[in-house]
Amino acid sequence: HFMYSQADFASVRSFLEASCQARGIDVIFLPKFHCELNFIEQCWGYAKRIYQMKDPSSSESVLEQNVIHSLDAVPLSSMRHFATCSARFINAYQKGLNGVKAAWAIKRYRGHCVLPPSIMQEFDDAYSTAQA
Repeated sequence: HFMYSQADFASVRSFLEASCQARGIDVIFLPKFHCELNFIEQCWGYAKRIYQMKDPSSSESVLEQNVIHSLDAVPLSSMRHFATCSARFINAYQKGLNGVKAAWAIKRYRGHCVLPPSIMQEFDDAYSTAQA
């Protein structure tokens, strides 16, 4: 922890960053968080599911082609769907909902871009009705 906090250590680019920047590729490191908040993880899961349906092989070139075809097979419409779902979960967490409440609210307000500001009041009303 002490080394990571040193200015000269923290300012050094990683090998991955240096290699990508030398090829003109921007690298963005995202913080670790649950996959429901990162639609790229959902796209990756979709591609892995497609990859598992391919015939097994021990040839590196065949495996590489299978990976490329699997990644290319993820439809843009699915990527957009995953991004929308992630944005809805982020919005729900920003409004103070926990995981179970967020999932319920997202299902209930499926056609909405964001959850209504009164969502917490709805939970309070539902809870007080259930208690009575």
